[in-house]
Amino acid sequence: MSWRRLLHSRKAVAGIVLMGLFIVLAIFPSELSPYDPTAMTFNPGLGPSSAHWLGTTSQGQDILSQLIWGARQTLIIAFGAGGLATVISVIVGVSAAYLGGLADGVLSLVTDVLLVIPIFPLIIVIAAYLRNTGLGEMIIVLGALGWSYGARQLRVQVLSLRNRDFLMAARVRGERNMYIIGAEIMPTLVSLIMATFFGTAVFSVLTAAGLQFLGLANPTSLSWGNMLYWAQNAEALDSGMALWAIIPGVCIALLGAAFAFLNYAFDEISNPALRPVRRLSRSAARAQPQPHGPAQGNGSLASPGLAHGTGASA
Repeated sequence: MSWRRLLHSRKAVAGIVLMGLFIVLAIFPSELSPYDPTAMTFNPGLGPSSAHWLGTTSQGQDILSQLIWGARQTLIIAFGAGGLATVISVIVGVSAAYLGGLADGVLSLVTDVLLVIPIFPLIIVIAAYLRNTGLGEMIIVLGALGWSYGARQLRVQVLSLRNRDFLMAARVRGERNMYIIGAEIMPTLVSLIMATFFGTAVFSVLTAAGLQFLGLANPTSLSWGNMLYWAQNAEALDSGMALWAIIPGVCIALLGAAFAFLNYAFDEISNPALRPVRRLSRSAARAQPQPHGPAQGNGSLASPGLAHGTGASA
């Protein structure tokens, strides 16, 4: 993976800037939030002002403070569930492709079953069974059910590498399978693994926000999804507190966009058929010789043949 090429990607830079902003909010909420997010000490339903930039909730809580503190749990879910799903994807996808035989058949069958099952309705059923799902349970559920697509991609990539010369040479040297997988195969999959992580992180953020909005998570925790849940219960849009319902949704969309931008950037790095093709086509267009008329610069419209013929006859 080329970090220089990553930093030259506009998608990657946009994703890094957005992600850095949310990470700062998640790390330093007590220093950045103006008030205690749970304190009900202000007048309810206040509009935006210099004291409360986004107004207050129906219970007199500062919306900006809740928004800043909500970034922490949202990012914990994104990185926790995305990381768990990525680890499972790597284990299943790489093992199935490299080992082959019965292991490949069983692991591919499990992957295909999860690919055809509607995951979000299944997660809703599980979350409804685990009423008031906590943070740890939500991360486990999202990670355990969100790995199938990444595993399929990794399996296909490893299948294309399995008979390459450098792997054949490692087998001839008598290297163990774990060494071959860890030292020979994994370094070639870094970009694809990162793209898998960012894709599952987007899935985790949106799914967790949907569960919280439906009231299937712990409603007392501070997160953007729970802010939407309480804003919907208080009919914020009809009660003059529109920012309470709009701003958390905008933050969820921006966080999803940050992960998506990084996902696209790493996908371009791992797939040489994407961005390099555009560069080659532009370079080819510049290098293509422009038609130069032989009479350019002398004001004559005569073709070379006619000019030559005229000179001969003269």
